[in-house]
Amino acid sequence: MVDARTGRVGQVMGHEGPYVQLRPPRGGKEWDVPPDSLREPTAAEALSAKVAVANRRWRR
Repeated sequence: MVDARTGRVGQVMGHEGPYVQLRPPRGGKEWDVPPDSLREPTAAEALSAKVAVANRRWRR
């Protein structure tokens, strides 16, 4: 999903109170997003996130 407020792409990790928690594709700290500020990623954003995940896997 994409945080429409910032344009950051993240994987949904859960819900905390009224917020959805997203985590960056490469890992890192989760952040809270109001549900009405979420949107589906574009094809380019989704591909970029998948590449980031693959790159992270191969660098280990």
